[in-house]
Amino acid sequence: MIIATWNVNSVRQRLDHLLAYLKEHEPDVLCLQELKCQDDAFPRLEVESAGYNVVVHGQKTFNGVAILSKRPVEVRAGLPGDENDAQARYIEATVPDCDRIVRVASIYLPNGNPVGTEKYPYKLTWMDRLISHARDLLKLEEPLVLAGDYNVIPSPHDCYDPAAWANDALFLPQTREKFRSLLNLGLTDALRAVTDETGLYTFWDYQAGAWQRNNGIRIDHLLLSPQAADKLKSVAVDKNMRALEKPSDHVPVRIELA
Repeated sequence: MIIATWNVNSVRQRLDHLLAYLKEHEPDVLCLQELKCQDDAFPRLEVESAGYNVVVHGQKTFNGVAILSKRPVEVRAGLPGDENDAQARYIEATVPDCDRIVRVASIYLPNGNPVGTEKYPYKLTWMDRLISHARDLLKLEEPLVLAGDYNVIPSPHDCYDPAAWANDALFLPQTREKFRSLLNLGLTDALRAVTDETGLYTFWDYQAGAWQRNNGIRIDHLLLSPQAADKLKSVAVDKNMRALEKPSDHVPVRIELA
């Protein structure tokens, strides 16, 4: 079973890239973030024509998450813990796979910048809600994949220049501590389960020649429950997607489960 995640940075602008990616890699499940459209504006017909079921939790202009699946899914939209949170950042689905159910979430964790505003406390509170929900999901003892744009640089090895990010919400000690708390529930960072290699990035800014200089960061992650981690066969970062014309500033990350 192939599961991928990608911050597409406007699904309508990247539709050709999305359809080409689905055709080339044929993921069983693709989690998308930063759709930047409401549910009815998602290019559903084009994606369904490519052989995928589509579930969307959209928002006008900002945010938005989706799960594309070759198989029908049961879905829940929204992260529990704050019924007043209107931001579309979380969608979860159960996907049938042979004799098992795989639970997959598409996550667009808040950026948190500028740090001195209400945006950073919102990020930390959102992470607390995710930790609480993940704790509950792990009690189900299912194959679980929490995939998405976490807006977290886990360690200095995941950043081209740690000093340049020292005061950024993505790399502050409190942010990384929350991320470690999530992992310490019993989740596995899929990429780090297979390699300690440095220079593996998933995001390059559009400015200052970041892509050309490989000034990237790793902020897109797939976190696995023990039942999923035991089935992990491979992880790939599809870096070539950043070299396309008018690309997203993120690239997909893809895992294969036995």
